Amino acid sequence: MADPVPSLVLRDITTISEMREVEQLQKEVWGVADLEVFPALALIPMTELGGVLVGAFDRERMAGFVFGFPGREQEKMILHSDMLAVRPEYRRHGLGYKLKLAQRERALAAGIGTITWTFDPLQARNARLNFGKLGVISDSYRIDYYGETTSFLHQTGTDRLWVTWLLDSQRVKSRIEGTEPAATDAADPAIVLRVDENEEPRAEAIELESVGCAALEIPEDINRVTARDVSLTAQWRAATRKAFTELIGAGLSVSEFQFVAGEHGKVGRYLLTRPSAAV
Repeated sequence: MADPVPSLVLRDITTISEMREVEQLQKEVWGVADLEVFPALALIPMTELGGVLVGAFDRERMAGFVFGFPGREQEKMILHSDMLAVRPEYRRHGLGYKLKLAQRERALAAGIGTITWTFDPLQARNARLNFGKLGVISDSYRIDYYGETTSFLHQTGTDRLWVTWLLDSQRVKSRIEGTEPAATDAADPAIVLRVDENEEPRAEAIELESVGCAALEIPEDINRVTARDVSLTAQWRAATRKAFTELIGAGLSVSEFQFVAGEHGKVGRYLLTRPSAAV
């Protein structure tokens, strides 16, 4: 992880003017139309009633923010992290990671031990942050979760992995402390989806019921793939949707993500294991 930007300060967002800046940041980072912007007028009562809204500031300029609201899942209180955005010029400085740690700190202080969120499983850097650095797990794949949107990021749909961050678990604490690196070679995984020499998806036939550990590859940078050929990204969406839903349906959970050397260059690789091995 690169050194942080020296002048950045993380603090709670409490004023209407800063919440208006959150509105603007959503449009800049995700390219959404006004209709799809989460409004400042909703942020005011939600933060009053337990929502967590933290901003990263470079002097007076907002570099990024994270927002989550309280809810219930399986009869326990959770925080659902709905938005995390970082301006492009502040990326690659570990700011998303720092915002998530700030969110964790505030959730624990409020007596909440679980944070959930969704992300696009084709975005390898986000997967690396979520599984490799934060230690989330996932056993839920949501097809076309947000439907059609105006964001340029959603040209091939809005499939999402729903992830769970068990804030006070040993797994999570070890990842944050750096004492337990993510596993990349667990149980010689059966690779169910590969990146071939043309960066196209190549599925492998396996008996899912007998697999204890499976691997699923994605391109190192799906945004570069999309810029070259959006139809190829659509192929990846269909292939990963099928692989994730079948593996999770067979009782496996997503437990790890790493960048590894594939057959034809660097790729992203998910590991899916039986639940007892995932936490």
